[in-house]
Parts: sequence; structure tokens; C-alpha cells
Amino acid sequence: MIILFFFLAHWFLSLFSQTFFLHRYSSHKMFKMELFWERFFYLILLISQGSSFLNPRAYAILHRMHHAYSDTEKDPHSPHFFKDVFGMMIATKNMYMNYLQYKIEPEPAFRGNYPEWPLVDKIGNSWVWRIACGLFYIWFYITFAAHWWMFILLPIHFLMGPLHGAIVNWCGHKYGYSNHDNEDHSKNSLPWDFLLMGELFQNNHHKKPNSPNFATRWWEFDPTYPMMKVLHWMRIIRIRKI
Repeated sequence: MIILFFFLAHWFLSLFSQTFFLHRYSSHKMFKMELFWERFFYLILLISQGSSFLNPRAYAILHRMHHAYSDTEKDPHSPHFFKDVFGMMIATKNMYMNYLQYKIEPEPAFRGNYPEWPLVDKIGNSWVWRIACGLFYIWFYITFAAHWWMFILLPIHFLMGPLHGAIVNWCGHKYGYSNHDNEDHSKNSLPWDFLLMGELFQNNHHKKPNSPNFATRWWEFDPTYPMMKVLHWMRIIRIRKI
């Protein structure tokens, strides 16, 4: 039970950081918050993603490109131009690293208005941090794992952030149903969306990219949106009116 709790906690905390901070805030600016809270959630991102920390600037650039060029050859991670999900992940990683290391500059439309914290970025992108987090995961499993098969979960911990992105980009543009004609292959992938906290409502999101609620039908539910409403009520964030 301890290992299961640890795995689920890491899965959903990392996923919350990705959908709330990287996606809805860094990429789309669906809400505003003061610098104190931005730094707070920046640290939550660092801790929750651990060894698979994703830089908000590089993430935002790739995601904005994904919306602008959805399912075309210029889309950085459309599944329709790769043989399998691993090829898509490698190509996405290479482009991500180019922006992370400033080897190439994005088009002006994709620049700016994303959070940056050089110190935390340096820590999160360092091998010291990644290896330290990986060793912590291994220690935790050695200490608490009751069966050998539980160690199969370890690689998921190591690659949690990129794995979430790969599932969303692959499944969200191949499998499911469409509410809207977006002139791309975006899909809504119920019932698995609950496990991705709203991220698999890709068809809805591509139709209304600035809407904080990824659900558009009465029977759809975006788990992250009520959390945002609570944070809005607490005045931690201010959701934009659209």
C-alpha cells in the first residue's frame, strides 16, 4: 500500500504541475498570480517532477507551436508523422533541448510571457538533481517494496513528466471522439481522461485553447478546473475572463 500510495501521489502531483503550471499557466496564461505564488508553484513543479523536470519556457514554446501547427509537419509532436510513440518522444526531446539550451530561437509569436526562474531551472536541469531524485526513488522502493514486481514502476518515476506528455500527445490525437471540427486530428479520450486530469480533452482544448475548463459537454468532467476555481476563490490565482 505504501508503494501504491507513493506512485499515485507522484503521478498526480507531477501531472497537476504539468497541466496547471506548465500548460494552463506557462503556455496559455489562463490565469494570473502574484510572484510569490508563481515561485511557490515553480518549486512544486521542481519537486513533483523530480528527475523529469520540464523547463516552463521550453515547454511553453513547444506547446504554442503545437497549437499553431496542429497535426502538420511543423507540429513538434503530432503522432501522425512518427512510426511509434518512442520516435515521437525522441523527436520532441531533441527539439525541447534545442530551445532549452538556446541553440535555436522560436518564432516571435511563441516568445515571452512565460515564467522563468534561472536558479530553479539550473537545478532542475542538472544531472546532480536528476540523479539525486532517481536515487531517492530507488531507495524508497528498496525500503518499502513488498514484491519484486513493484520495481517495474521505477522507470515511470524517472520519466514521469515526458511520459505524461507522450500519452497526451499520442492518444489525444489518435483515439477517441470529437465534439468539434478543428481541422486536425485532436480527440477526447474518455474514460481515460480522469487519469490525466483533463489533458486528454484535446479536441475541446484545441477548439477553445484559452478556456480554463477543458470539458465542453454536460457529461464531461475536467478534474483540474474545480481546483482552479478553489484557488481563484482563495485569491491565489485570478482566472481570466474569456
